[in-house]
Amino acid sequence: MTGPSTTHYDTVVIGGAALGSSVAYWLSENPDYDGSVLVIEPDPTYEHASTTLSEASVRHQFSNPVNIALSQFATEFIADFHERVQVDGESPDLGFRDTGYLFLATETGMPTLRQNHEVQRSCGVEVALLTPDNLLARFPYLNVDDLAGAGLGLRHEGNIDAYSLFRGFYRRARHNGVEYLADRVVDLRLSNGRVTTVGLDSGNVIGCNRIVNCAGPRARWVAEMARLPLPVEPRIRSVFVFDCREPLEGDPLPLTIDPSGLHVRTDPPQYMAGIPPADDCAVDPDDFRVRRADWEDRIWPLLIHRIPQFERIAVTHTWAGHYAYNTLDQNAVVGPADAVPNFYFANGFSGHGLQQSPGVGRAISELITYGEYRTLDLSDLGHDRIVHGEPFLERNII
Repeated sequence: MTGPSTTHYDTVVIGGAALGSSVAYWLSENPDYDGSVLVIEPDPTYEHASTTLSEASVRHQFSNPVNIALSQFATEFIADFHERVQVDGESPDLGFRDTGYLFLATETGMPTLRQNHEVQRSCGVEVALLTPDNLLARFPYLNVDDLAGAGLGLRHEGNIDAYSLFRGFYRRARHNGVEYLADRVVDLRLSNGRVTTVGLDSGNVIGCNRIVNCAGPRARWVAEMARLPLPVEPRIRSVFVFDCREPLEGDPLPLTIDPSGLHVRTDPPQYMAGIPPADDCAVDPDDFRVRRADWEDRIWPLLIHRIPQFERIAVTHTWAGHYAYNTLDQNAVVGPADAVPNFYFANGFSGHGLQQSPGVGRAISELITYGEYRTLDLSDLGHDRIVHGEPFLERNII
């Protein structure tokens, strides 16, 4: 990343991780878009980006058809990843592991599980409803005494290398002429209801025709620069990786979501687990402290209850990252602001931004180029619902 080559760009993208680089990638791939693109990213190492600190899981089991469609497109994109992003015949290896998601439910949770299952099946998701006996047959290491059933993804769910997905977007976008700048946006200047210039921490001022907010957990502060409401805040998520002395006999452990809120999955040759903090609230965006007390007090006891063999385990390493959490409805905010029509949102994904980045980047590029969605209609995710306080809920948030 070097200094900008000019003082004005048609599109300025704020935030260069998976979502920002996806927007840049799709604009640069579209022959009908003939403008310049600048991506501004304060951390060119991406060390603390939500992308690189995520668990990099992908799934189709959402409660909302829009989110299902976005994830189904991600599956298509992953399948063709090399051809879509290769530069001189080379592309990063995503390392996709198709291990599935397993949503466990007690009797009280079964109505929601069945409702979600019907929505998923109507959208073409390959998913099965399992009884406790079915669960034991496939995963004999599970304690099913308090369970009434489960939803299991049969294909296209698992995990990828998050950094490789980002690098694929980034390298191809750079190859196509997109510029990246290491700097921080500190000011947006408006004239006649439109953003006209972007002020940077370095003191530089960049003119623009439009901006795209891809600032992840810091997105609310970018929106406030344009006097726009955005109920998105950084929330900490700690990840614990551990060894198990006793091998689990049966099918490999999918990403399993316990009714308690715990999630755990295989991460060969180890396992990975996490849970939202008991006091799940906004944190400082520079706070990356692992909540180690959660392991002893909450995660390990829940693991032992669900998989008794996990009594003899040892944590090998940990880290923490941020969700860009939408407090209104845990759903993304995508598209332009009515009050500032050249300000575009791609924010508030509440933990599923990585897997939805291919579809959202394409959608934003369509809005910018054509003024409308031409593939997936994401209008239900628009900013209007934020202004009017009308939630568009996603129930399957982990």
